[in-house]
Amino acid sequence: MTADLPKIIVRSGTIEDVDTIHTALLRLGDHIGAPEEIISTADDLRTYGFGEKPAFSTLIAEVDGEFAGLCLHFPIFSTWMGRPGVYVQDLYVEDRFRGRSIGERLLRRVARECRKDGGVYLRLSVDTDNETAKAFYERLGIAWSNYEQVQKIVGEAFFAFADAPMDEGK
Repeated sequence: MTADLPKIIVRSGTIEDVDTIHTALLRLGDHIGAPEEIISTADDLRTYGFGEKPAFSTLIAEVDGEFAGLCLHFPIFSTWMGRPGVYVQDLYVEDRFRGRSIGERLLRRVARECRKDGGVYLRLSVDTDNETAKAFYERLGIAWSNYEQVQKIVGEAFFAFADAPMDEGK
């Protein structure tokens, strides 16, 4: 007699999932060794992900009804290709569910939804020290881009930049 295989589903996240989503992000921060980088709150996610003008969407993976993983993503556009795409901001799979293709299922679902909406590409960033994630993405055909690097400005430096007076004469 064989045991029943666990039922794996991928569904859209809802506002009722916010605490679970936030917990997953905190665990992701721990996993990559940067828990102090996660300063968002569950209320931030409620406001900016499920409010009047959502800044992101989520997919939730469940195994037999238990949270197994998360993919937080949002639409982007390539002026070079003239087509939309999707940016995966966070992909997280609970340790006990790794090796069951949960991450792949989440990414394929995001790609499928993007393609349905006319999208032609998926973009994401990988923590520079996360060799396991790099190998996982490469195995799926999500290759490292040798002609781009991520630049960013955050916190007080961002506020100073945004608030600096513009010299209209130049």
